[in-house]
Amino acid sequence: MSDALEAEETFLDRYPAEAKIVRSAFLGSFLALTLGAIFGIIQTLHRTGIFRGIIDSSDYYTVLTAHGVFLVISFTVFFLVGLFTWAVVRSLDRPLVNIKITWTWYLLMAGGMTMTGISILAGFVDAIDMSADVLYTFYAPLQAHPLFYTGLAVFIVGSWLAGADWFRTWLAWREENPNERIPLQTFMVLTTMIMWYIASSAVAASVLIFLLPWSLGLIESVNPTLTRTLFWFFGHPVVYFWLMPAYLLWYTVLPSIAGGRLFSDPLARVVFVLFLLLSTPVGIHHQYLDPGIAEGFKFISMTNTMFLLLPSLLTAFTVVASVEYGARQRGGTGVFGWLRLLPWRDPAFTGMMLAGLMFAAGGFSGMVNAGMNVNYMIHNTIWVPGHFHLTVGTAVALTFMAATYWLWPQITNKPIYSSQIGLFQVVLWFIGMALMSNAMHAQGLLGVPRRTAEPEYSGFDYPVAFGGFEELNVQIAIGGTLLFLSTVLFIGNLVLTMGNPRVSGIAETLRPALSGPDDAPEVLDDLRIWVGIAVTLVVLAYALPLAAIINDGGLLGPGVGTYPVWIDAAVGTLADVAVPAAWSLVDALAFLGFRLLDAAASGVVA
Repeated sequence: MSDALEAEETFLDRYPAEAKIVRSAFLGSFLALTLGAIFGIIQTLHRTGIFRGIIDSSDYYTVLTAHGVFLVISFTVFFLVGLFTWAVVRSLDRPLVNIKITWTWYLLMAGGMTMTGISILAGFVDAIDMSADVLYTFYAPLQAHPLFYTGLAVFIVGSWLAGADWFRTWLAWREENPNERIPLQTFMVLTTMIMWYIASSAVAASVLIFLLPWSLGLIESVNPTLTRTLFWFFGHPVVYFWLMPAYLLWYTVLPSIAGGRLFSDPLARVVFVLFLLLSTPVGIHHQYLDPGIAEGFKFISMTNTMFLLLPSLLTAFTVVASVEYGARQRGGTGVFGWLRLLPWRDPAFTGMMLAGLMFAAGGFSGMVNAGMNVNYMIHNTIWVPGHFHLTVGTAVALTFMAATYWLWPQITNKPIYSSQIGLFQVVLWFIGMALMSNAMHAQGLLGVPRRTAEPEYSGFDYPVAFGGFEELNVQIAIGGTLLFLSTVLFIGNLVLTMGNPRVSGIAETLRPALSGPDDAPEVLDDLRIWVGIAVTLVVLAYALPLAAIINDGGLLGPGVGTYPVWIDAAVGTLADVAVPAAWSLVDALAFLGFRLLDAAASGVVA
């Protein structure tokens, strides 16, 4: 080993206090992953009828709630805060401003999720008068114990403080480097957190104003359509809150592992700006069959949703180009011959590439979800879980696990126990998810419902297509079992890694982009502009639907707290002004978007 490599410092060497925070966040994330996987295999085997000896069907929704909350809220967000802390400190090359503040938000998040978890798990114990069988989508009319909502509120506040911590660190860095562009990883963190602040404000309002007081008995009723709409205001952008950390890894870490460099820093910034602007004003597409929302609002949401294809397609181009550059630097030639020279034996690389491939498949099924007419066919069927197991369950989860094989040595100075086990684990996850998700999609086309322990209705036979119903159940069970085994391998490999001695010479560096930040338009770094546009788009998308929902169903339910009559005239006047203004804004945004893309492309060519 060369002296130069020995002298390279890992993240732990440079920032030991911050590395401890990152490790703690990752460990909390992996604890949630373990719990979620256990509940996942239980409900998979129970629903498919392969093995029903663990739980009664009466406990199915407790299991399903635990599976969803532990995985899609706890696992993902704890990994995110650890990753974002690493990314901000690494890219700014400075420690956090006050590590005590950092531990404060971490403990708040941990305490909040503990309260929520206790309220869910108490549902298994008949002697405890506590239940939270409201699933991950916890809107009314289902009601949970107050501890569930209190824990969620504390958890969200902790995440807000985490974002403030990262913004504070960036502002301190900007004072020291007034003429520097925002480093790419920090830019990605800040834009993601702005989106999170906007999106989570709705679910925080739903919990604090409606659901928690209702659960405590302070108010007698709530408007279910209103709480459902506020949830999906948050529920769609939260998908990108999970995905954008994966994008950060694909853009900044994956090319270096491949031996290359990011193709374009400007295009990466444009993608994150587009996600900030477009991910929130589209949540109504989750409510196409909701009778409380006018069809016109649903059509507008569908149209807005289609624009989200643009940043995804830009990502596919940029990441593949970056990886191809690395392979060609290794000597790869030909149209596809360069693929052979990629580091496929590296679990971090292979896992992230397979996650990206699965995300492309999830994008195609997502197009079906987003279209109003075809959505009617698959709404509330098991097709929908099949879709988000491709996106969150693979694009996010597999990327996080694969990236851990690269990140963990940097924050512990301990090499991974077995790269061979790691490689087998990521491939096993890919195979298991391919089996399970394919069968879920096929059953969805047959009309098999989601969220039920008893999908076989008396006197009804599902038509035979894409394999029989029972055959698809076996496929789901096999896929779910492989996913559980993959999780066991991941956790086991990590636990064995913790027993390794610390070593030197394992530092990794991230190479600069081929087209750097100086090629990006400076307006991209003016976050105030994007905040203003993002908030404006959200107001235009939701002001009238929310006003109509409250006017029709009352603030707290029918006949309770409805709008006075004079509001109708105000709403009509607002509509007359807002619609032309909305189209003018769309035209301006389209023009600005094409200018940004043109400027970014010019920077790449230059």
